[in-house]
Amino acid sequence: MTAAMPSSLPVLILHTGDPDATLKSQFGGYADQLAQAAGLTPDTMEIVAVHEGRQPRAPASYRAALITGSPAMVTDQEPWSEDTAAWLRAAAAAGLPMFGVCYGHQLLAHALGGKVGYNPAGREVGTQTVELLPPAAGDRLLAGLPSTFPAQMLHAQTVLQPPPGAAVLARSDLDGHQMIRIGRNVFSTQFHPEFGPEFVRAHLERFGRRYAAENLDVPGLSANVRATPVAGGLLRRFLEVYA
Repeated sequence: MTAAMPSSLPVLILHTGDPDATLKSQFGGYADQLAQAAGLTPDTMEIVAVHEGRQPRAPASYRAALITGSPAMVTDQEPWSEDTAAWLRAAAAAGLPMFGVCYGHQLLAHALGGKVGYNPAGREVGTQTVELLPPAAGDRLLAGLPSTFPAQMLHAQTVLQPPPGAAVLARSDLDGHQMIRIGRNVFSTQFHPEFGPEFVRAHLERFGRRYAAENLDVPGLSANVRATPVAGGLLRRFLEVYA
């Protein structure tokens, strides 16, 4: 097990973006949804809006870091994103437990030597099936989980090549790198543990015309949206096991 972090330290949420104003008003921002899924309260976390140019304190100031999703693209290499990538490199070197989601998954991979780009298989949205891979066996974060489980997806870009030495823990039909572990205590998922089915349905309804133009079966995707309790429990499990 990693060295224990003082429980009095907050969990950092690196806030990298939000849904559009309509969805945000209804469901909260991405940092809010991530905090809720992780079981965090205002006195146990610190949200830093890096997409607005704010910067976190030194990694030693936190007991763990979570990185949100974003409508931005890692490949745009916006200054705030590259600054955050540099912070993630320092945090990984310092041994800070981290968990990135979607954009956070891709940014961690980019920061630590992997390659990110548009998924050759196309956009992946809705509730899809995640399959654990052999390297997941024996990982304490995934112990006792079923070999396949549903998870919420919402991405066009993906990790094309994981960082050197990373373990690929899970895949889906359209994405071979759904979950990655880097070192002992840095995890990331392309899927969204924090999204509930209501948010995903509302997103599909709001952007249905755009997705239909990409030849996605929006009615079929909407009908398939369902609860994802296994995926949804991963953030709390991560904090319990590693932070």
